[in-house]
Amino acid sequence: MTASRAARGRRAAAQAGPLAKVTVDVDAADQLVYKIACTECTVRDGRAWSAYRPGADNGFMAAMDRWTFHLSEKHPGSDAPCLEFLPAAQQRLHERREGGTPEGS
Repeated sequence: MTASRAARGRRAAAQAGPLAKVTVDVDAADQLVYKIACTECTVRDGRAWSAYRPGADNGFMAAMDRWTFHLSEKHPGSDAPCLEFLPAAQQRLHERREGGTPEGS
């Protein structure tokens, strides 16, 4: 049985840690869209830095990988369960770059 959108959001928020604001939406193609925003960092126009990735579990992994990289680079002293998977995220990034697969797919 597939987890509900709310359950997926709670799981992602728990893994992302206290600096994250996580939302899970549904796009026009009925795919889940994961958005993880930083509560401390802003980008242009004062908007929160965020990772936005559509698409089932692969979208979850892509968004969480990007969030993990953000945490390790911008908030090195932070504590979040997802940081445990930083080596695996780095390996996936390396494989995407070596294989020519676009990021997030």
